[in-house]
Amino acid sequence: MGQSAEFGKFLKAMRSRLSPEDAGAEGTSGARRVPGLRREEVARLAGVSTDYYIRLEQGRNIHPSRAVLDSVSRALRLDGSEHAHMMDLLENCAVTTRSPGTAQAVRPALRQLLEAVGDVPALVLGRRTDVLAGNRMASLLFTDFLELPARERNLTRWLILDPQARELFRDWKTVAAEAAGALRLDVGRHPNDAQANQLVGELAVHSEHFRQWWAGHRVATRSAGSVRLHHPAVGDLELNFENLVLPDDPDQFLRVYSAKPGSPSSDALALLGSLGADAQPEQQRLAAEAFPPAASDG
Repeated sequence: MGQSAEFGKFLKAMRSRLSPEDAGAEGTSGARRVPGLRREEVARLAGVSTDYYIRLEQGRNIHPSRAVLDSVSRALRLDGSEHAHMMDLLENCAVTTRSPGTAQAVRPALRQLLEAVGDVPALVLGRRTDVLAGNRMASLLFTDFLELPARERNLTRWLILDPQARELFRDWKTVAAEAAGALRLDVGRHPNDAQANQLVGELAVHSEHFRQWWAGHRVATRSAGSVRLHHPAVGDLELNFENLVLPDDPDQFLRVYSAKPGSPSSDALALLGSLGADAQPEQQRLAAEAFPPAASDG
């Protein structure tokens, strides 16, 4: 029932963010005590009975067809990530005490690739946005995740709780909210992951922003984008990033940051690399290698 209840909470959150005008449900009357669509309006837009939709939001043990779910998704104006998250929540309703037990390992060839792109920052991210590996430039631009305790090698945790990250990202709220949304997607796919639940609890205790984002059931995933940074050593940068999903392990992806050739940001990245060139050879070797697995996922 836990995950089934999450499915219902998600539908309610998506309903509350929509106005009748946005959803094409004009013509309703009566004062609205809470923002968003009414349940009967969503039911009408989705072509189901109000009673049936109410049972969906209540997390009842029912089994809607794919056609019904697609109709509800359209009624709630869900984007691709939100629709996938809704399906994950429903498909993972079955209660189980089993959670993934395989440690997250980085293949040697991927370690070599990190070294090959050594002029630009690159990270390997895994379940829960754990930082599994990173090159020297990533350590210089962000932080040396290798030096953190194993349980703290997580990009979302660092973004939300570390003051350095808040100073580094000029659009910190946007970046941190997207990271929280990516974490929610992972929790939807793996609801029985004890480490993920511990991370969510820690973030909720220490960050009011995270509590608000989590309560809103926001989900987010981007395969590419850009970030604006202000680095204390080299100043402002605007970098593009690409997330490359690894075919052999869909729970891992390679994130590479780059700057437009000939731009001030490209010059700043080159300067950053030169400033870190005096690092001890052993430190460079460790930073370029994959981090040892933080712990078993079980």
